[in-house]
Amino acid sequence: MEEKIRNWEVLPREFYARPSVEVARDLLGKVIVHGSTAGRIVEVEAYLGLKDGAAHASRGLTPRTKVIFGPPGHAYVYFIYGMYECLDLVAEPEGSPGCVLIRALEPVAGIKLMMRRRGVIRIEETASGPGKLTVAMAITRKQNGADVTIAGRPLTVRRMPDEEPLRVISGPRVGIRKAVDWPLRFYLAGNPHVSRPR
Repeated sequence: MEEKIRNWEVLPREFYARPSVEVARDLLGKVIVHGSTAGRIVEVEAYLGLKDGAAHASRGLTPRTKVIFGPPGHAYVYFIYGMYECLDLVAEPEGSPGCVLIRALEPVAGIKLMMRRRGVIRIEETASGPGKLTVAMAITRKQNGADVTIAGRPLTVRRMPDEEPLRVISGPRVGIRKAVDWPLRFYLAGNPHVSRPR
């Protein structure tokens, strides 16, 4: 399976150089590959930059947020609550900060390794949350700023060759205190790997 996935098309930079909400919805069903592990994206949240009080970029350009203000198609990895690392993918044209938080994955390659890293026995618990999926895939702040649009790099996002139509549900984002009612969380209906199905 790993070798098969590596032949799938890597999403180009143009895919990410669009409004964050469009990128977020279109990332559903795509596959994140890191090393020997891979997971299908089943849940995301869009963050809209300066006008979005819940977005890191709303505070302006800082050493922490400079990746979000840079070219699209890069990873933004940050540390929260003193214990979790989260993976975002930078969207919007350069200079217009926006990103997509990857909230949950469905493991598709390196599954035993992912489960061992997480210390779980049920596959559904492996990557069903933003902090869980980074542990499962060994994604850390070392990947902050990584260009995910270049084939051959350790961290990429790929398109499955035979994508099926998806039923997408939207709702409010999770665990934020500002812009709490904005329906910017998107997930695949009925998928058991989603962090918080509604």
